[in-house]
Amino acid sequence: MEFSFINEVDGSMVKKFLQRHGVSKRLLAKVKYEGGQILVNGVEQNAIYRLKAGDQVSIVTPDEPDNPDLTPGTAPVDVVFEDDHYLVVAKPAGVPSITGVYHPTDAMSNRVKGYIKRQNYANQTVHIITRLDRDTSGLMFFAKHRYAHALMVQSHYRDSLEKRYYAVVKNDGQLADHGEIDLPIGRAEGSIVQRRVRLDGLMEAKSARTSYRIAEESEDFYLLDVRLHTGRTHQIRVHFSHLGYPLLGDDLYGGSKEEFSRQALHCHHLSFINPFTEEKVELELGMPEDMRGLLEAKIQPK
Repeated sequence: MEFSFINEVDGSMVKKFLQRHGVSKRLLAKVKYEGGQILVNGVEQNAIYRLKAGDQVSIVTPDEPDNPDLTPGTAPVDVVFEDDHYLVVAKPAGVPSITGVYHPTDAMSNRVKGYIKRQNYANQTVHIITRLDRDTSGLMFFAKHRYAHALMVQSHYRDSLEKRYYAVVKNDGQLADHGEIDLPIGRAEGSIVQRRVRLDGLMEAKSARTSYRIAEESEDFYLLDVRLHTGRTHQIRVHFSHLGYPLLGDDLYGGSKEEFSRQALHCHHLSFINPFTEEKVELELGMPEDMRGLLEAKIQPK
């Protein structure tokens, strides 16, 4: 792929100029050693070439090869959004985001690998931007090449990323219509999986902020529309459990599986500024049938 920029300052060094446009040292090394090019006004140059104002700098990135250790999945992929740089898909509940010892062939990483292989894209490497817990359904975000991934972790574009979730908890008549939870989260003692709110600063505790509103309610349940402002492991599950409202079906954090067999959590909204167009992308995914079925008999709009 080729990406072009106009230099505005006399004397800029190519590598410093490209770094300001999100091209990492690692990507420059790939360009140098794996068949890419740096062009200035159409002429190949090296990374320490000094630029003049008005020069057009182009970087030609090498195609990204297949990862032989990642098995392509055969299950279909529900594509919600796709352009030359990004891919957003609907992840079903029960499917892990990444391949692991217990899920070597049918994680979302496998399924997306199978999709890009069937599409015969030039870049065959899977780049995950956002993950979801195995039993959480909803929108999952991928980059289609390493430069697109690198741009989305830059602060401007990372901060533009907004994720909202539907969550179902028990209705006790006491939860405020809306609110914000700003409590640090760290590992729970004796577990490599479980987290908890930690006010002691121990166990790698990090700041975590979650806001919510009650979207709908029934006699038995609240349907919460939850926004993540940080991305800590199990953040929504931990924060609401700490308040005394564990998610339905989330027995790791005190929820009951009697009415629902998985954690009642679904990523329904994803928005971000596309670095290549500077336009805002806003995506919505309807609630899955299992969560809607739980609610629709008795739910009332809030």
